Amino acid sequence: MKMRVSQSLPALTLVACVTASSAFAQPALDFGALTLPAAETLLATRSRDIALSRRQVEQAQADVLTAGQKPNPQFNWLTQNINRNRGVGAGTLRDKTVDTIVGISQTFERGDKPALRVATARQLEAAAGLDLNDTARTQLLTLRGAYFDLMAAQEKLASVEEAAQLYGKTIAAANLRLKAGDLAAADVARISVDALRAQNDARAAEAEVSRGRLVVAYLIAAEADAARIRAVSPWTQANAATSADQIDEMVLRRPDVWAAQTRVAAADRARELAQALRTRDVTLGVQFEHYPVNDNNQSGSGNSIGVGVSVPLFLRHNYEGEIARAQADWYVARDFLERVKAQALGETLKARSDLEAARDRLLRYDGELLPQARKSAAAAEFAFRNGATGVMDLLDSRRILQAIQIDAVAARADYAKACAVWQSNLEVVSLADGRTPAGGDGKGADDKR
Repeated sequence: MKMRVSQSLPALTLVACVTASSAFAQPALDFGALTLPAAETLLATRSRDIALSRRQVEQAQADVLTAGQKPNPQFNWLTQNINRNRGVGAGTLRDKTVDTIVGISQTFERGDKPALRVATARQLEAAAGLDLNDTARTQLLTLRGAYFDLMAAQEKLASVEEAAQLYGKTIAAANLRLKAGDLAAADVARISVDALRAQNDARAAEAEVSRGRLVVAYLIAAEADAARIRAVSPWTQANAATSADQIDEMVLRRPDVWAAQTRVAAADRARELAQALRTRDVTLGVQFEHYPVNDNNQSGSGNSIGVGVSVPLFLRHNYEGEIARAQADWYVARDFLERVKAQALGETLKARSDLEAARDRLLRYDGELLPQARKSAAAAEFAFRNGATGVMDLLDSRRILQAIQIDAVAARADYAKACAVWQSNLEVVSLADGRTPAGGDGKGADDKR
């Protein structure tokens, strides 16, 4: 089953999210330099959740085959009139004094039941295919979020390791000033304390990177290679926002909403099938009967044929329970559709809001906070080396710079994840062919009880 991705609709684009990813592309694989497209390829081929959804599609396909099967004919054999006192008589098997009946019967379904069963099963098959598409969409979104978290953890680790190395150089310079009498021992101790804290931060960042690798490895079923995974794709670039006027269309494009619509159509076919149960099926049969007879002590045989018809008698019930259950199932499918649509609309509106907020936050860090923090830290470093400032001013400037750097990394990750969530509403990742459900959202069907 090949995977296809439809092009995003330009009219629906809120932000042009520039990433290195392409849903389920085919790049080269290298865990030591794992790109996001490569991780997406592994997700498509290895994901356990996607594999389970594929099995559910296969189950639905088998149900279609079952629904289209007509009743098998019945073969009947009956031997009767065996006299326990006189026995069955002498002679060959044909001459035994027993009554043997051989017959074949066939049930003919009426009320268009086979076609309704197949129609219901096909709608459920389409819904299972759309569930597969939705699983691929959500798993792709989960992978992108985990991948960006790993990127953020890697950058955080690099930042705190750089800070730890810088503290090492600062301690060496402080010891020289201490020997020269230009710095107090208490100030050297303060620098040493911050250096130890930086080492602890580096160790904690290493653990965070390990956790991020394990999450990504689980999603792509590469747990054995988790320790080698390194995310190397570039960050999503923030771009100018544009308007998004077709939120409702985006909601209807989502496979979970489409699947719910398809299940409403399936429930409608099931209602018709339940009503069809009131149309009596007919069973026709033919038989051949053989019974040896004795006329004036002359052996002979009596052969006859017969036909039969049987129909059910609706004396105790008229399938009221089955019809009521099918009606209730249809209402459940409609209510579920409304809930899914409401959830999808809320998630889409939230995705737009989160994307705009994350973009503004990222631009503020890149455009103002980081440059100012670096400038302030560089001035404090220069002043300390030249004896123009104290230790506390130096340590404060370093702490502020490191905190802003870490926050900026978190802002990049938040924007990348928000962009991924928004893209998941634009791109249609298709692992199975979904058909437009008959009856749309189910509201056009008659409300029959």
